[in-house]
Amino acid sequence: MSGKIMIVGTGNVGSSIAFALLNQRTPVREVILTDIDKADAEGEVMDLSDALAVSPSFIKIRTGDYNDADDCDIVVITAGANQKPDETRTDLVQKNAAILQSIVDPIMESGFDGIFLVVANPVDTLSFLTWSYAHVPEERVIGSGTVLDSARLRYRLSEKLGVHPKSIHAYQVGEHGDSELTLWSTATVGGEKIENLLPEAERDRISKTVRDKAYEIIKKKGATHYGIGACVVQIMNCILNDERRVLPVSSFDDNTGVFNGFPAVIGRQGVIRRLELKLSEKEAIKFQKSANAIKATIKEVIDE
Repeated sequence: MSGKIMIVGTGNVGSSIAFALLNQRTPVREVILTDIDKADAEGEVMDLSDALAVSPSFIKIRTGDYNDADDCDIVVITAGANQKPDETRTDLVQKNAAILQSIVDPIMESGFDGIFLVVANPVDTLSFLTWSYAHVPEERVIGSGTVLDSARLRYRLSEKLGVHPKSIHAYQVGEHGDSELTLWSTATVGGEKIENLLPEAERDRISKTVRDKAYEIIKKKGATHYGIGACVVQIMNCILNDERRVLPVSSFDDNTGVFNGFPAVIGRQGVIRRLELKLSEKEAIKFQKSANAIKATIKEVIDE
């Protein structure tokens, strides 16, 4: 792999991904920023370039267009419309689906043979549509899924249990949204089951806090972008380094026929395999309901 990536969309999320890249050692060697607002992309490149002299890694940063994707290892899609006060959720999904196709088609025409990393929302639906538009093997499309949600969960649990978040193995799964759920049956800290450490009422409060955290952040500052920026860089590094780490990305689920967040092994090939975890009966029902919510969103686009 060449270590060349493209970030489509230079809004809060796209620029936060690029900034997170500059602040760690990474196999990324070149970053191309592209946006429908070319001046914005140019301004981000100028601003980010000021940090290169003091960054841990030296990365070439420049603007470009979709033709430059031909030899990229990864194309990160963050571009999408924000919901307006008078718009329905269906209107927003259809609008972002149209934006997505206007991105994917020319990228594939460039000869791109790498991995799509979808971050724009609704991420599970747009990951499915990227796969549909690009006509590539399913393992080459990865959504950011519930990686951020799981990071929030681990941090909240670390506060409760008094241990480092990296010592906690726990996942949010399903839709990146209101129907996501916590896999408490598999959650552990140092091999000890968290179900034995926290009462059910406390676990339910934590799940709700994690699920609704984005709403709280948006209410206070208007957007969330630092957390997802760091999480996307983690996914990219995992791909480029062929780390084969387990991350709850949005990948294709053979059982439900949709893309959704679930622990999967990630490496140079993209999604190497989804794990086969044994869910409790209650979790399995919630997981299916979450998949149905994603299906309903996809149907809003396909049936239009």
